[in-house]
Order: sequence, then C-alpha cells, then structure tokens
Amino acid sequence: MNNLILRTLTGIVFVAIMVGGILYSPLTSALLFFVITLLSVWEFTGLVNTCEDVQVNRFITTMAAGCLFLGFFGVAAGIAGSMPLFVPWLLSVIYLLTSELYLRREKPLNNWAFSLMAQIYIALPFSLTALLPLSQESDVLPTTGQLLLLFIFVFLWCSDTGAYCCGSLFGRHKLFPSVSPGKTWEGSIGGGVLTVAASQIIAHYEPALSNLQWAGFALVVVIFGTWGDLVESLLKRRLGVKDSGHILPGHGGMLDRFDSSLLAIPAVVAYLSVLGVL
Repeated sequence: MNNLILRTLTGIVFVAIMVGGILYSPLTSALLFFVITLLSVWEFTGLVNTCEDVQVNRFITTMAAGCLFLGFFGVAAGIAGSMPLFVPWLLSVIYLLTSELYLRREKPLNNWAFSLMAQIYIALPFSLTALLPLSQESDVLPTTGQLLLLFIFVFLWCSDTGAYCCGSLFGRHKLFPSVSPGKTWEGSIGGGVLTVAASQIIAHYEPALSNLQWAGFALVVVIFGTWGDLVESLLKRRLGVKDSGHILPGHGGMLDRFDSSLLAIPAVVAYLSVLGVL
C-alpha cells in the first residue's frame, strides 16, 4: 500500500512537471528537457560502468550531451551565431575517441560504443524536442509546437494505460517474451486503439493536423514507443538490472520513465517533417 501511494504521488508530480514545463513557454520546455538529458545520460553511463571492462567517462559524456542539446536549441531558436555551440560537443566526442589511445584499456571498443550510444540513443532524441516548441510562431501560449510535443507524451501515457488494462484483461499472446514477458499483443493493440481514439478527440479541438494526420501521429507514437520500451528492456536484461535507477521513487530511473520516448520523439519529428509541419 505504501509503495502504491508513493508511486501515485510520484506519478502526479511527474505529470505536473512535464505538462507545466512544456506548456508554460518554449524556454521552460527547453530547460526541462536539458535537465532530463543530463540526468538520463548520467544515469546511463553509471549503469553501463557497472559492467566488466567498461569505463565510460561519465562527466565528459554527460557534458557532451548537454552541448548537443544547446546546439539544437540555438539553431531552432534562430539565435545568431549558434552553430559554434556544436563545437564543444564535437571536441568532446573527439576526446572520448582519442583518449582511449593513451589510456590503453583492454577493451576500448566498449567505451567507444557506450559513449557514442549515449549521444545517439539519449541525447539526440531529447535534443530534437527543441525543434517542436519553436517550430510554430503564435501570439498566444501554448504554441502549436508546444502542444505537439506534449501530445507525444499524452499518447505514450494513453498507450501505456490501454496496454496495461487490455493486457491484464485479455492478454494471452506474448509480444516479446525473451525481452519483456509481461507484454502481450492484446495489450499493445488495446493501447493503440485507445491512443488513436484519443487522437480523434484532440483532432476535434486542435486543427494543426487533420483527423487522419492525428491518427497517423498516434500510431507512430504507439509503434515506436513500444519499440523504445522493448529496447530499454533488452538493455536492462543484458546488464542484469531491474530498474535503470532510483531517482523517481516507485518508478525507477530516468530511462525507465522516458524509454518509450527515446524512439517516439525522432519518429514523430520525421513524421511531422514529411507532413511539412516542421
């Protein structure tokens, strides 16, 4: 009971921070995801460093991720001379690669792989969030871009809720039993149906996309969000851990909360780019 209460309270605070941070202004949205980027990469590097023959430089890898985010934010915001913001990131990546020449560790490939994985798997998706709140100009808040960013997470929450309810009631056929034994095809389909239904309600009030485009948006989030969840489950299974961290009481770590979004965000950005929204 105590764990349920703790989990519920943490969930309420988490949702409030996400919704408030994204909708208040593009600047608070950027600040929110900048902090999420740093915390997630720091958690990831600490997690992989528990493996034998892995010694990733946590500080430089995390700071590099922050520089990548700032570079994307500067370009998206149209800040003059923002391209040099990418230089610290480039220099950090070069250092992470060349330092292994002098450290002479037994398995430098492990360090290279996980250092670059932190940039591509975590930092890049979160950096792409800077493109959405600033993609549409508006005289009132929230902008269309802020709403589109928020709806990524709203659809992920709908998908998780639908998958849990339908999986509990009707789940029989395992989705990926070797990676995540609890996930079922019935649950995934139920989550998808609920999310698409939610997208049609949103389409009635938000004309930024057509009904069909909103349905496509929802399906992109459901499919890639499910893959993102499974990818993180595979990572944790191979590392032999149950949770990625303990920063969120009752919910685990940052990667446990944002695993689905790490693939959903890039997929949505690609989808909106194809539609000509970005």
